Amino acid sequence: MELILSVAIAITTLTSLVLVTRWRNIRCVGTIPVSFFTFIAILFTSGLDVGLIMFPLVDFQVYSSEEAYSFANPLAVEFGFWGFLVWAFYFLTTFYFCIVEPQLKLFEIPIIKAANNFVIIGTCAFTAFLFLVYLPDYIQGISDIFRYGLVMLVILLAVISSSDIKFVKVLSVASTWLFFALIAGIWLASGMGASGLAESMSSIGTYFSNIHRFISPISEYHQFYLYWWLAWSIMIGQFVSRFVGDMKASHLLLALLIVPSIPIAVWFSVLYYYFSNGLEIGAGWRLSMVFVGVIFVINSLDSLIRLYTINLNVSKERYGKLIYVIGNWVVLIALLMLYQFTPLKIEWIGLVVIGIYAMIYFLLFRRRHQLAGAPVSVSQRAQKWSGQ
Repeated sequence: MELILSVAIAITTLTSLVLVTRWRNIRCVGTIPVSFFTFIAILFTSGLDVGLIMFPLVDFQVYSSEEAYSFANPLAVEFGFWGFLVWAFYFLTTFYFCIVEPQLKLFEIPIIKAANNFVIIGTCAFTAFLFLVYLPDYIQGISDIFRYGLVMLVILLAVISSSDIKFVKVLSVASTWLFFALIAGIWLASGMGASGLAESMSSIGTYFSNIHRFISPISEYHQFYLYWWLAWSIMIGQFVSRFVGDMKASHLLLALLIVPSIPIAVWFSVLYYYFSNGLEIGAGWRLSMVFVGVIFVINSLDSLIRLYTINLNVSKERYGKLIYVIGNWVVLIALLMLYQFTPLKIEWIGLVVIGIYAMIYFLLFRRRHQLAGAPVSVSQRAQKWSGQ
């Protein structure tokens, strides 16, 4: 599995470099273009989940004690697992769904469409499963009844939210501002000040001097992360490509690599200050983290549910809102239980995604004559047709 993953990452990373070098000036625009801030908010909150809020404090302990991570400090390692280079996955798929898919429609081929929807639904349930697993670390003494009940409620709210497109912009922007407020609150509570934050953030520099180490799995845990990113990559590209607001490919890549990495770096640096100085995060702030985590989960599930229901034509208009809500809720809870009580793992989903990538690469080679010359964006095709 490690070799398959390493080859897949190397090929996708090389592809991103080729695209941004050869077609850096092609303009990417979605079917529902929004402002840059709204696009980044949708990307950030859809492309990340509760793990961003809940993993770091646990992960720092692992990275500080295991030999595999001794080449860098825990903050640099955590940033490498979540920031910068891994966002190139999203660039590749966003570019594809903005530029290539409208011309070739490869994801309409039945076997690819079925595999894609399996990945979306499976990853959707995994997001809820992670929330279920990590809740006891943030709500001390939480009972199983309350834990399962809270997760089921979150899934229900996400399904209801996914029934109307108007929620996605409001939810994404609101959760982004809530995340910023959480960072500010925990930073102020620490007493670290601007100098303490700057000193903590400086530790991230070690990541960039070791960036090559993050292209292939450092450990089994890093392998889990990379399969997780791969599992998300295609569906996030499908979803957020609709909201791209007329950007050059080179600008899109820079935006994806840099802009989301900034709040991630600040957030991790604040938490790392607590970890490195042996400080405890108060119960009130832990509950705030859970609250923001809930919003992130709802936002992530909303985008994934919206995506697979559109692909499968399972809409509230077709079946009615009640059946739409109950049906999706039951399916996701059933899959959540599979993660909890069977050997089902996100790595399996990631392997399916690698299979989808392989099929797409093969079909692109077979149909390369249909993409003769530079790819054409949606807006460029519209201009061409209007000129005729």
